[in-house]
Amino acid sequence: MLSKLSTLIFGEPVRDKLPARVLDEINARQDTSERLISWVQMALIILFIALWSTAQKFSNMMSEFEVVPMALAAYFVFTLIRLVASHKIRLPKWYLYLSVIADMALLMLMIWAFHIQYDQPPSFYLKAPTLMYVFIFIALRTLRFEVEYIIASGAAAIIGWCVLMGWVLYAGGGMELITRDFVTYMTSNTVLIGAEIDKMVSFFLVTSVLAIAVVRSQRNFYRSVLQQSAAEDLSRFVSKEVAARITSADRQIQAGDGESRTATIIFTDIEGFSAVSETMSAQKLASTLNEYFGVMGDAISQYGGVITHFEGDLMLITFNAVDDDDDHAMNAVKCARMIEKLARSRTFNGAMLKTRCGINTGEITVGAVGAQDRLAFTVHGDTVNIAARLEQLNKEYGTYIMMGEATYQAVSATINCAFICETPVKGRTGEVRVYSPKG
Repeated sequence: MLSKLSTLIFGEPVRDKLPARVLDEINARQDTSERLISWVQMALIILFIALWSTAQKFSNMMSEFEVVPMALAAYFVFTLIRLVASHKIRLPKWYLYLSVIADMALLMLMIWAFHIQYDQPPSFYLKAPTLMYVFIFIALRTLRFEVEYIIASGAAAIIGWCVLMGWVLYAGGGMELITRDFVTYMTSNTVLIGAEIDKMVSFFLVTSVLAIAVVRSQRNFYRSVLQQSAAEDLSRFVSKEVAARITSADRQIQAGDGESRTATIIFTDIEGFSAVSETMSAQKLASTLNEYFGVMGDAISQYGGVITHFEGDLMLITFNAVDDDDDHAMNAVKCARMIEKLARSRTFNGAMLKTRCGINTGEITVGAVGAQDRLAFTVHGDTVNIAARLEQLNKEYGTYIMMGEATYQAVSATINCAFICETPVKGRTGEVRVYSPKG
């Protein structure tokens, strides 16, 4: 029952333990919020100084009471130090609590000085409009997603007001000042206890509502940071385009979800990779592949391709499958030629990794396959299978790029291609005409 009530009030708790790197990101955002709070505080203290400087004062009293100008000056220095420090370091908790107390202490001091400023008895300051700044100082703490500072600010306001009430009764005449008549309270320097309690109840309720709102927002914020971090991590294991598609889906992606698109596929494979890998240690092989995939990944991104799948030294690259690309066939052929050029013109960790490409254009299915709790986002269909077959066919003809008929038709007006052969493909009754770019 209590758990349900807590969830109703504060929202669904974050069940997962926040990783250290996520906490670091949250703390960085809190630091940014603290800088904003410091700037707002600086604006408020400047406003207080301006109001105090321009307000009417009674000279015969002000000569004896210089505490408010001194307090304003001290608080200005404190706020300036706080502002500069917030841009250089992470402010410690004790300093933040001290700042909360300093805010309310200054405000209560200004309210207390209200009766001196207008040459009235102490009960006069209980009606000071400066009281409204209490709610600003409490609300200011909501810029951080840490509820303890809101509670501390509200508690400081309630305690401060109790002290002011106590001083009125102590210094202003005691119980003789108390009235039960609201009109008398409003038109004289008497005290209506119920009105002062109403103010403190207002402090408490505003603090409580803001605290609940911040706890709810904090939980949503933590979940949001976790999801963003998960999406960023996901984009390191799949392409950022696929990660964005998964995380921005209107509903959770299920096994079998997919769509048909006309796209171009490239299969790549490193020539003689087994022989190359036998000469390397496991660590050197991993670093070689990392360097290779890094260089090739940059080239693929340059032409709008998306690496949909890695398997050993093989890459499955798609054009117009995840991101829209009206000229996907041409971009795929240009990309393949760049891959071939890079593979021939440089070494990777000292190894030459010549790369073969098979390109095919046609209808594919883009979507999720697998079990309900274990999915893979990939592309599949006859077009994909033919691209894989064309990549392998390079071995027989000594070529490094082969393309199917549909790809050839899309690029032949611009790229000079040679007809290579007609080849049967497993699962198809007709043969596939195969071409390769010249030069």
